[in-house]
Amino acid sequence: MYPQAPVYTSIYDAAAFEGRFSSIDVRTSYLQNIPGAKRNFRALLPFYPRAFESLDLRGYDLVISSTTSFAKGVRVAPGTLHVAYVHTPTRFLWYPNEYVTELTPPLARPLLTLVAPWLRRWDLAAAHRPHYLVANSRNIAQRIEQTYGRRSDVVPCPADTASFAREQAVGDYFLVMSRLLPYKRVALAIEACNLRGARLIVAGTGPDARRLRALASSTVEFVGRVDDESRVRLIAGARALIVPGIEDFGLVALEAAAAGRPSVAFAAGGALETIVEGETGLFFREPLADTLAQTLETLEHTSFDRERMRAHARRFAPEAFRSTFLALIERYLHEFKSRGLRT
Repeated sequence: MYPQAPVYTSIYDAAAFEGRFSSIDVRTSYLQNIPGAKRNFRALLPFYPRAFESLDLRGYDLVISSTTSFAKGVRVAPGTLHVAYVHTPTRFLWYPNEYVTELTPPLARPLLTLVAPWLRRWDLAAAHRPHYLVANSRNIAQRIEQTYGRRSDVVPCPADTASFAREQAVGDYFLVMSRLLPYKRVALAIEACNLRGARLIVAGTGPDARRLRALASSTVEFVGRVDDESRVRLIAGARALIVPGIEDFGLVALEAAAAGRPSVAFAAGGALETIVEGETGLFFREPLADTLAQTLETLEHTSFDRERMRAHARRFAPEAFRSTFLALIERYLHEFKSRGLRT
């Protein structure tokens, strides 16, 4: 939307983006200069607030932050409009049981316990710095209000629906496409497929990989990180996508719908906004392997219309995001300027 705008961030590993940002002016914080920062970024947790505050954003009329944790805390010059697109309130601070407990090494937990109160105070203050907040789903808008006491507009994430609109034979496997983190509850999908003796492909990497492999039967295959082409092929060929956790938005379910494939998801969070029950997928309502296994059985006797699924996914296409988000920005700029003229 703003191809000439520079992108500011804490640490940037160009290799991880495989050239996608080669035409973008990426500017980093002082953390970039710390040896090993790209590999050990989690160890730098206490330094991120100051790193983002140190970014020099003078000279801009508009700053848009895209944030799950720290980017909303940037400081802008007087007269600069700051709009934060919020993907979630900082998960490890406000929802630790979802995210941090099982990922934090035992020796590091005392340090996290020590700094967490200070980080929560900083995060709450940082959430009040942007002039406007935009949430990526109604689910996240509710969390923003509960956590930060602020209202936000909602603009759903864009889904690259065009890339998934292909005809492909359906395979014999269910699919989980996810980062392997405990709060994603991939274990639930593995245990359900173990019960049914069903083939499951798990695509993704993360700290929970070793534990998940230990749970898996011989019908479960881990394929690790996949490239864009493999991602499309795996989704388009799946019997169904399984979304076992509580998603902030539920982007992969839309990609599955764009490919004409249904999803089986836990009935909570963003999935309630991106999946239409009986039309683009089915919900299971208890986070139990038995319940998920029963829903997978129900799926076998449920028919879905591919064109209706694809039409649903197109409602979240990039052009819909652009038009809605740009209209909001224009409204914010007008309101911000009007307030400035009055003061």
